[in-house]
Amino acid sequence: MKRLLILLGLVALLVLVSFSLTRPVSLTADVLPEHKVDIANGERLFHAGGCNSCHGSLDNEAGSEVPVLGGGLAMNTPFGTFHVPNISPHITRGIGSWSTLDFVNAMHQGVSPDGRHYYPSFPYASYTRMRFEDLMDLKSYLDTLPEAAHINEAHELKFPWNLREGIGMWKLLNLDSAPVVSVPDYNDQLIRGRYLVEGPGHCGECHTPRDWTGGLDYGRWLAGAPNPDGEGKVSNITPDEKGLADWSAGDIEYYLESGFTPDYDTAGSSMVEVQENLARLPKEDRAAIAAYLKVIPAR
Repeated sequence: MKRLLILLGLVALLVLVSFSLTRPVSLTADVLPEHKVDIANGERLFHAGGCNSCHGSLDNEAGSEVPVLGGGLAMNTPFGTFHVPNISPHITRGIGSWSTLDFVNAMHQGVSPDGRHYYPSFPYASYTRMRFEDLMDLKSYLDTLPEAAHINEAHELKFPWNLREGIGMWKLLNLDSAPVVSVPDYNDQLIRGRYLVEGPGHCGECHTPRDWTGGLDYGRWLAGAPNPDGEGKVSNITPDEKGLADWSAGDIEYYLESGFTPDYDTAGSSMVEVQENLARLPKEDRAAIAAYLKVIPAR
């Protein structure tokens, strides 16, 4: 009996420790800096992140210049189907009721306004590298967009992936705001390129293989990975011979602007929308991305 009580006590202690370590952790308002909002910068980050590619309403008019972020896209994965939410300024169906702090917690911590873990199909593991000021600007830009009435659908996930409690453990293993690649601290262009690729651009989410936890395998950063759409492979974009070794920084920059490769092929599959979004960035941002991709380790 004594051994049983000790065993039960150890199990209870383990549960309590696990709960403490994996509970959602939200930031408090005092972490937000004094900042004069720059909506133009928010729009720039919106395009860098390709937000409209996933969150754009499925019934958006083709060629519409004003994004309508009603969501609705179904993402089929080995874990089940994730339904992309409405992030328009609609008060009840979108994020119109969210405070700036709510938005920062979602993007940086992967925590909802009501204190739940978000599934990492929402790429906050990349967004956690974004500056608070940029997140504040992005929220201000989103607030200027049209409301959408689309009602969010619940995810359809298999057991045990439907248990959000496990996401806290995933975060302990995979959520890290530190840069992936070291660049010289005196090179502003490389610092900017790293920020855009590793943070808002979340390029690693598709171009990097994943480990057994579903987290990114940083030892193979941007070395190519299975296509999340289920067909083929997402390309290696490191300076390896199987990647972009034969591309100059100018070739990469031109591809991001035009969609044309050095041998006059064109972007295909989901990269079409990525390229179209990046084409909206200033030339110096595309040049910074290209410079970064030429100095990262070849894999």
